[in-house]
Amino acid sequence: MAKKKMTVLDFKKYMQEGRRFTCVTAYDYTTASIVNDSDTDIILVGDSLGMTMLGYNTTVGVTMEDMIHHIRPVVKGAPDTFIMGDMPFGSYQEGPQQAIRNACRMLAETNCDCIKLEGGGSVAPTIRALVDVGIPVCAHIGLTPQSATSVGGFKVQGGTPEGAKKLILDAKAVEAAGAFAMVLECVPSVVAQAVQAAISIPVLGIGAGPELPCQVLIFHDMMDMYGDFKPKFVKQFAHIRAEMVGALNAFHTETADGAFPTPEFSFNKQVEIPPLED
Repeated sequence: MAKKKMTVLDFKKYMQEGRRFTCVTAYDYTTASIVNDSDTDIILVGDSLGMTMLGYNTTVGVTMEDMIHHIRPVVKGAPDTFIMGDMPFGSYQEGPQQAIRNACRMLAETNCDCIKLEGGGSVAPTIRALVDVGIPVCAHIGLTPQSATSVGGFKVQGGTPEGAKKLILDAKAVEAAGAFAMVLECVPSVVAQAVQAAISIPVLGIGAGPELPCQVLIFHDMMDMYGDFKPKFVKQFAHIRAEMVGALNAFHTETADGAFPTPEFSFNKQVEIPPLED
């Protein structure tokens, strides 16, 4: 039996009912189909694909074309899962009109359920413009990877009273602008609680402690597919990389030893081979 797909209205409804929900990333059809077969509620096709799938050091080099290319197969692979499309760096920073143009393109060309963009009070006018033309927006504050270099890299945010206050003000600004939910990344748990207490829309936490209504993880992190790379806030729920390496080594060994393929994995129809003329 297929799970019931969330809607934009369910985000707040689930929070009000005390129901916890989950979000993971996916960037391709096969992974999306696996997530769709699970109880996971939301897929974020994040610009983290630049680092996860394309080998970049940051997310800044990801383009609209990259995002659309990856969101399309995810939507096809996960018809029963709510799907967020991430607005990449440079697709909305010029202001509301640029944001509307690119968000409309993303929705029209991929059929994802909403868009996500980074920033707090500074992008509130853009969020308002998007919402006013009927585009559902999930905001993203705290550690914002597109601008990580401006805050000294990938590090915890809101760790001072001033920083915590700014996060709360940013959260209130994006809520007032019409965002239906908000991602909060890499902040102390007590600050995350204060942010959620200050607003009525749900906070989706990634490295933001246990008290939020939704938890977000990158698929490749939680499956231990990066080898030695593991952020502090990631629990590895499986060890897929080791399994994959083991399978590849078994394939290599059996092939080298002549143990693969056996008749079971071959086409065994007997065919008479006519003599070849000189």
